[in-house]
Order: sequence, then structure tokens, then C-alpha cells
Amino acid sequence: MIIVIIGIGFVSQLNLFILSKCWKSRFLKDGAEGISKLFGKRMIRLYAFIGLFFIFMKMAIFTIGYSDIMHQYIFPSINNNWLILFIFLTSLYLASKGMEKTFQFVVIVMLSTFWIIFVFIPFLFAPMSSIHDLYPLIPNDPSLFSWKGVLLIWSSLSGPEYLIFLKPWLTHDKRQFMYFTIGNMISVLEYLLLFIAAILFFGSNYLSKTLYPTIDMIKYLQSPVFERMEIIVISVYLFYIVFALALFLLFFYGLSRLALAKWNLQTTRKGYLFCAAVILSSFLIFYNFLWKFSYKGFWGLDLEIALSSLSYLIIPIILWIAIKRKEDV
Repeated sequence: MIIVIIGIGFVSQLNLFILSKCWKSRFLKDGAEGISKLFGKRMIRLYAFIGLFFIFMKMAIFTIGYSDIMHQYIFPSINNNWLILFIFLTSLYLASKGMEKTFQFVVIVMLSTFWIIFVFIPFLFAPMSSIHDLYPLIPNDPSLFSWKGVLLIWSSLSGPEYLIFLKPWLTHDKRQFMYFTIGNMISVLEYLLLFIAAILFFGSNYLSKTLYPTIDMIKYLQSPVFERMEIIVISVYLFYIVFALALFLLFFYGLSRLALAKWNLQTTRKGYLFCAAVILSSFLIFYNFLWKFSYKGFWGLDLEIALSSLSYLIIPIILWIAIKRKEDV
């Protein structure tokens, strides 16, 4: 699996190279107007309808998955619907400040969460760990290879493809590929560290039996000040969830305006709140009628992994082909 993570990181780097080429295009600077010039208004409406489904699934899994963790580890006596409502309203408030303010929130997210990765370093040197748990580095038995695991890692590296929608709010910088490379390397190293720490701590046989291995590991940390470190880590991670959900809320609102051919009209608070009410209602229906009763065998998780993998693979390629065709005209 270690070789698989490194290999997928390399493929991701190639994908980011294509994305950095698209980033230099003049069409992305104009936002929706520029993208509509690339694909035409009819096609952009079709892509917007498809994108709404992609983004809704990502938001739903983000929000409900995190609320489920909070419910299981911190607030077991509170109805999970209230936790979903709290997370959503916090993100709704942040998103109401606009795209620029929401994106600036990333600084607070980075400062609040970057230290969490260092929490897992002691598990690399746990007394019960054995280097043999990491073998074989390259599996000879095909049954040990998992396409689901490959998709999970690939989907975990996804997200940079959505940066193209933020181009109008970001300053142009020719070193974009370098920034993408640094981000990709940090993500790959983070997943390598988490995987190696988890397999050394639990062992290869027991690791697959835990639903949240990284959180279960933190429960074993001992501190003279805080008894339950997992409560702090889970709570701090809320900054990231709120930021991601707020960003996708704005994407969803923008895409719904494209899908309804209203990109020339001004955004309105009434339209934004109506859009938010639809999403929140869908979250609660999604959780109460699908997620709650069949979490471990829930098809929605596999679907979200597949959609994230697909979006990360095809968005840069489609965009790059469209830009090349327009520039050659």
C-alpha cells in the first residue's frame, strides 16, 4: 500500500501539471462568463446540473460523516440532527460573508489544524510495533490489491480541481505549479504517515476492523493536562469542515444560477437562503432515511469516493482540451 500511495501521488502530480496549464488561461479570469465562452451556454448549463450532484454528495458526506464522529465520540446523548444543523448553520454564516472572506478563512484553518499531523508521530515508535507489518511493499498476491483502496487515496487527493472556480478571486501567479506540487507532496506524506502509524499500531489484521482508526489511536495518547485528546482533535477539525462546507455552499449556489441560466442577474439573499434551505432539508432526509440505518454498508460512501475520483481526473483534462481548442481557433 505504501508503494500505491506514492504511485498515486505521482499520477496526481501529472494531473496538477495539466491543471496549472489551465490556470494560466485568460478564460478562467472572467469566472462564469469566461467558462461559458469555452463551452457555450447550453453545455455550461448541462455541466452545471451534473456538478450540482457532485457537490451535493461531497457536502453530504462531509457534514454527516463529521457529525456522526462528533456524536459517537463527544456527544452520544445528543440527537445527530442537531449536530448536522449546528455545523450547517455555522458554514452558512461563513458563506454569507462572500467568497473572498470565506477563502481568507483558510488561514485560520491552517493555523488551527496543521499541528494535528504531529500527534501521530509517537505511534511510529510504539513498543508493540513491528516493521514486518509493513510488508510486502509490492504485493505478489493479486488478492491483496484493492481498487477501492486506490480510489480512496485518489479521491483523498482531490480538491485542487475546484480551485479553477476561485481564479477570479485569486491573484495571478506564475508559480502556481510549484504551489500545487508543495500541496501534493504534503498530502502524500500525510497519508503515508497516517497509514504507517495506523498499521504499526493496530497491526495489519486488526486495522481493517476499526471504523475510525486515526481517532481510535488518539484515544490512547496520554497527557498530564487533558485526559481525552480525541475530543480536542475532533473539535479543532471543525474549522476545516466549516470552511470546506462554506466553500461548497457558495459553489452550489453559483452552479444553480448557471443551471437556471441566471448568471447575468445579481445574487440575492433570498435566493441564497432558499438554496441553503433545500440543501439542509436534503441533508436531514439523507441522514434519517439512508445513512442512519446502514452506515457500514452504505452505498453513498462508495459513490462519493467514485465521484471525487472522477471529478479530479476529468475536470483538468476536459478544461485543458477546451482551452487548447479555443486558443487554436
